Amino acid sequence: MARGAGALTRAGVGVALVLAALTLGTLAVVGLRAESAGFGPADVAALRFTVAQAAVSAALSVGLAVPVARALARRRFPGRRLVIGLMGVPFLLPVLVAVLGLLAVFGRGGILNAALAELGWPPVSIYGFSGVVLAHVFLNLPFAVRMILSGWQDIPAERFRLAAALGLGPVQVFRHLEWPMLREVLPGAGMVVFLICLTSFAVALTLGGGPGATTLELAIYQALLFDFDLGRAATLAAVQFGLCAVTVAVLSRLVVPSGFGAGLDRVPVRWDTRGAGLRLWDMMVIATAALFLLVPLVLVVRAGVPGLAGLPASVWSAAARSVAVALAATALAVPAALLLALAIHRGRGARWLEAAGMLPLAASSLVLGTGLFLVIHPVVAPERVALPVTALVNAAMALPFALRLILPPLRGIEAAYGRLADALGLAGWARLRWLVLPRLRPVLGLAAGVVAALSMGDLGAIALFAGQDRATLPMAVQQLMGAYRMDQAAAAALLLVLLSFGLFWLFDRGAARADI
Repeated sequence: MARGAGALTRAGVGVALVLAALTLGTLAVVGLRAESAGFGPADVAALRFTVAQAAVSAALSVGLAVPVARALARRRFPGRRLVIGLMGVPFLLPVLVAVLGLLAVFGRGGILNAALAELGWPPVSIYGFSGVVLAHVFLNLPFAVRMILSGWQDIPAERFRLAAALGLGPVQVFRHLEWPMLREVLPGAGMVVFLICLTSFAVALTLGGGPGATTLELAIYQALLFDFDLGRAATLAAVQFGLCAVTVAVLSRLVVPSGFGAGLDRVPVRWDTRGAGLRLWDMMVIATAALFLLVPLVLVVRAGVPGLAGLPASVWSAAARSVAVALAATALAVPAALLLALAIHRGRGARWLEAAGMLPLAASSLVLGTGLFLVIHPVVAPERVALPVTALVNAAMALPFALRLILPPLRGIEAAYGRLADALGLAGWARLRWLVLPRLRPVLGLAAGVVAALSMGDLGAIALFAGQDRATLPMAVQQLMGAYRMDQAAAAALLLVLLSFGLFWLFDRGAARADI
């Protein structure tokens, strides 16, 4: 059994090494092919804008997610499970589709500006700093809600029962039960959202509004595509890596374990929130969040339904390729994230292993794809390996999300049942089979759904490798938009949404918990 534990740890270390090779290695390949490097005034402006919009976006996303998650955690109502599932859709949306939905609401011809015009008020602009922040909050608020809601669900129901027996009110319950949980959960949620916004590309490309609203990732894109300046791209990518590394190092020190221990997996009964005022407040919070997140989705659906039946055969073929790539990426990412989480929990080099697991968030997908292209091109035609390489890249880029979902509950399981498992002699594969996997099943299903949905909507390495005959569905949407076939583009975008959410639902359904 000890040998089994050692094998699991070595496998987790191997995952960390592969991630380091994919991220740092591809950056090194691009840097070695560079002829010059520089960091001019435009790059300094991009750096300032990147940090500012990422900080504001992360603060708003996580800050607004707290009351929403709290309201969902302490209220039971018909359709609650559906509301939680639908609120997760924006994070799983392809960014381009999400931007189209936001433009339908907040754009120049959107319903908000139409209403303002009827009132005689000046229109609002979605472009620039405010538009980038709005889009990031729209995309990341649901993910933050799910992460924080999981923290609320991990507070044992017996703690709330004890609080009621002691006569604690809402303020005391927040101080003694909810705030310790938030101190443990918020740094991780904030770190992930900040890193996502820090490496933003499509949002800045569509809503940035010019040179004054350029992110580092967009500057890398411009350096590679328009100038083919590998030196500048490598320098910008290195700066981005440095920012992300500092973020991970700082926020990892802010995590304070809540120390609640284990419970009996009962559904919590909240005696402290039975007042009419608190009930009304929670319902208003949930309704406001649902409207903000779901109205753009409804407009995307309305625009795409009429053309769905008339999509060309090439779009359906691209959809099949996207599903195959997403399933392959999920099969790679989720077991790898679990092995890495097990190795991190062992304690030896845990900080370095966890940092390796977060490296893809710091990586530029454009630099990663360019590095792989430079490595593969002399050996084999890149288009021949487009789909396997895309599955590998998508798995690596989505693995940090799976890791952040798996690691906290794994630590909770070991804290609650580790001593008992040690006393029974459970270790290695036996411990994984009989203790870890049964209790991690809900989180593993959620992680698999997130990875599959993110892979479905990715438009990264495939754009560098694939030709027309190997296009995925996001490429097909982009091509239809480029050809100004907007009706078909809207229908293909709706198909992409349906497939992304369908895969997420299929993986998450089997892992649904009774207390959600």
